[in-house]
Amino acid sequence: MTDSPEDLAAALDATGYLADDGLATAGFLALRMGRPLFCEGEPGTGKTSLALALATALDRPLVRLQCHEGIDAAQALYEWDFPRQLLHLRALEAAGGGQLDVEAAERSLYTERFLLARPLLQALISAPCVLLIDEIDRADDEFEAFLLQLLDEHAVTIPEYGEVRAEHPPLVVLTSNRTREVHDALKRRCLYHWLEHPDLVREVEILRRRIPRVSAALARQIAEAVHRLREMDLLKPPGVAESLDWGRALLTLQCDELDAATAARTLGAVLKYSEDLDRVRAKLDALFA
Repeated sequence: MTDSPEDLAAALDATGYLADDGLATAGFLALRMGRPLFCEGEPGTGKTSLALALATALDRPLVRLQCHEGIDAAQALYEWDFPRQLLHLRALEAAGGGQLDVEAAERSLYTERFLLARPLLQALISAPCVLLIDEIDRADDEFEAFLLQLLDEHAVTIPEYGEVRAEHPPLVVLTSNRTREVHDALKRRCLYHWLEHPDLVREVEILRRRIPRVSAALARQIAEAVHRLREMDLLKPPGVAESLDWGRALLTLQCDELDAATAARTLGAVLKYSEDLDRVRAKLDALFA
């Protein structure tokens, strides 16, 4: 299934994800070379969807880490189950008639039984999986540095427990909306691909594939309208996800044509800022002339 970029593109196509030659090649190389794939681009260009499609196409579980400001190792890697450890200590003390072998008790506390695996650790101990580290640009520098050992060695060290090394390294996909620059040390460990919004033909095909009930004519009208919106000076240009939302909204309203009046009623499916709504509503007639 993955003997060539074309094979991978076909496998992704079967899941409903339409990858161009560049993206299929980047994904194929990441698989064959065992390197993380760093996907950067505007929101809505299909970065997160790529990881979901890869997991489906490769028949692997998906493990997702959603990054955010202030994320740390405890949230991403592991925590100890302190309430259960405390109950365990009380049980040992009761069984010993109030006496406790401190060294033996301490050894029994830091075992797999009390280890709460968060996404990064889950990815290391799972069978071959796809690890999605989503929106790494939202995390801080310290978290980036923490990731380096995992990306280099597919292993992490837990002080009380020891080293955990992946028997089957995960396929790692990192995404970034470029709200800040990610450090070179992290990028050097990855293959890089910039995702653009799809061209008109590909966007029509995505709409037809993901929303089978939409007609060819309506899909083209939606795609053309979205492409015109992306050319405007908007705070948040619509991505593919918004194109799909617009298509589903029009079908829900039983609309078989997208004109200025219909667009005015349904712009909330594709634009998410009041400033953008006002700017577009003032130009709707020109947009659909």
